[in-house]
Amino acid sequence: MKIAWFCIPAHGHTNPTLSIVKELTAAGHQVYYFSFEMFRDKIEGAGAHFIGCDGCDFEMEDKENADRVGKDKAFATELLVSSTLALDEMTTEKIGEIRPDIVVSDSVAFWGKLVAMKHGIPYVSSTTTFAFNRYSAKYMKETPWDIAKMLFTMPKINKQIKRLKRKGYPVKGILDIVQNDNETNTIVYTSKYFQPCSHTFSDRYHFIGPQIRPITKTYEKRAEKTVYISMGTVNQNRDFYRNCIRALEETDWQVIISMGTNREHFDHLPDHIQIYESVDQMAVLSIADAFITHCGMNSASEGLYYPVPLVLVPQTQEQGAVAARVEELGAGVRLPSISEEDILKALKQVLQEASYKENAEKISDSFRSCGGAREARAFLEEIASMQPSLS
Repeated sequence: MKIAWFCIPAHGHTNPTLSIVKELTAAGHQVYYFSFEMFRDKIEGAGAHFIGCDGCDFEMEDKENADRVGKDKAFATELLVSSTLALDEMTTEKIGEIRPDIVVSDSVAFWGKLVAMKHGIPYVSSTTTFAFNRYSAKYMKETPWDIAKMLFTMPKINKQIKRLKRKGYPVKGILDIVQNDNETNTIVYTSKYFQPCSHTFSDRYHFIGPQIRPITKTYEKRAEKTVYISMGTVNQNRDFYRNCIRALEETDWQVIISMGTNREHFDHLPDHIQIYESVDQMAVLSIADAFITHCGMNSASEGLYYPVPLVLVPQTQEQGAVAARVEELGAGVRLPSISEEDILKALKQVLQEASYKENAEKISDSFRSCGGAREARAFLEEIASMQPSLS
């Protein structure tokens, strides 16, 4: 079986796929992974053939563009179309050479879906967030104003759709690109239990659970309670970290903070508070008793896998959806503000009330009972077996 795999240039979307790629290549299948140079080593390490998208005037690599995408749907559509067309010549040539049996594409790497549509190849969505349909979308809390802005920009969006049609992409409208339905073969990196409204998805959706990296560096547990704080690689809110330190400096808890590049602004720390630029998150979570997190899907899932109650500090709509589900299942508490008082109160709540740990254990059990990379491989093999070979 030959698989063409497409992903966006983001660690949180690439890392979960690598265990599946490794499973596929170990079984003798060929994976051709369309990505970006910064991910080459990881992708080749999983056994795939790396195909670089760098140098194709691919505008979605630009961080300023990426930040604007979530706020401006017309701009996002223009960027999507421009990026797809920038890759068009290269992808058309490579698809012709590879003749893949399946295209697997990240759910927001829409150019991969468009490639599958253009060349008539079975498409599988790789969904590293929750799966969203009209039921689970309520967790994203899109406002009437967001919908009104979308309608206002439709003429601009339709102009972009025409650009795709001229290049042979059989697209009727924006929903053909961005929306999956119950007929879409989909791999979701969570459990049915954690997925909101999972009963509303068809059996074409395979919930394989989060793909947890092995621990590479151990951390010593030095106190009865260990608190881990990480807001991901993007958040650089010094006030938040400073308030965390002030709130916890008088406790006897072990505090481990993964802060990125902000460390130099925090001197004279008490011995029980340790700041790192980065940590082996799996290792720290394996000894943690509470986790203050921005609620990125991967970080939240990793915390719950161990199972660690969460203090939830979402920064985006997608992270808000994760936080809402964690709250709903009773495995964490949302931080009402970044004040010292609220930080300490929230931590005491999840550390002292046994229900948070118990509910985190329920989610952890659901993750561990999923089929993982093996189920994903079997799913892809089944889809390929139903198609006439293109090789």
